[in-house]
Amino acid sequence: MTYTFKPEQKFAKASGKNMRISYRKAAFICKTIRGKPLRRAKRLLSDLKDEKRTLDGKYYTKTVEGILNLLESCEKNAEFLGLDADRLFVHASSHQGTTLRRRRRKAGFGSRMKAANMEIMLIEKGKASEKVSKDKMQKKKTEAEKKIDEEKAQARKEIESLKEKGKEIKAKSEAAAEHAGHKHEEKTETQ
Repeated sequence: MTYTFKPEQKFAKASGKNMRISYRKAAFICKTIRGKPLRRAKRLLSDLKDEKRTLDGKYYTKTVEGILNLLESCEKNAEFLGLDADRLFVHASSHQGTTLRRRRRKAGFGSRMKAANMEIMLIEKGKASEKVSKDKMQKKKTEAEKKIDEEKAQARKEIESLKEKGKEIKAKSEAAAEHAGHKHEEKTETQ
């Protein structure tokens, strides 16, 4: 199956031939999700499938299931190709499939079966997101945050010095108590 166009950016594709869904309904849903980011399109389709949301008062559950399966397949293709999932946008289109007929007693009614050819592409658009290192994060801190950090460091130093002074005072008080205990013992011995 030939695709409708070949994008200039990196892309992943998936297609379904003669899918047993209405191509008119599929075309409507494709038009709805076309140009949307991958996450939003998947969320819309899963909400339609779970009947949490409607489009024009309808759920289109059977059609949505087929498109969602195809979209997940395309997403796995994009993952295999190493595309950035945050920058993927959906291009979807649907076309009339092969006309399938089944035998009926009254030939005209119910003899045609629905079939649609689908194509989905995930196109990588936008600038590459930079992974920010710790050094860059520290550079971005504002002056107020730096002052707060300095004040916290000073407070920690003061707390440590107070703890040391408390230990010294405790040691002196213990020594004084021992010294007082020795004097008390000497007085009792002399009496």
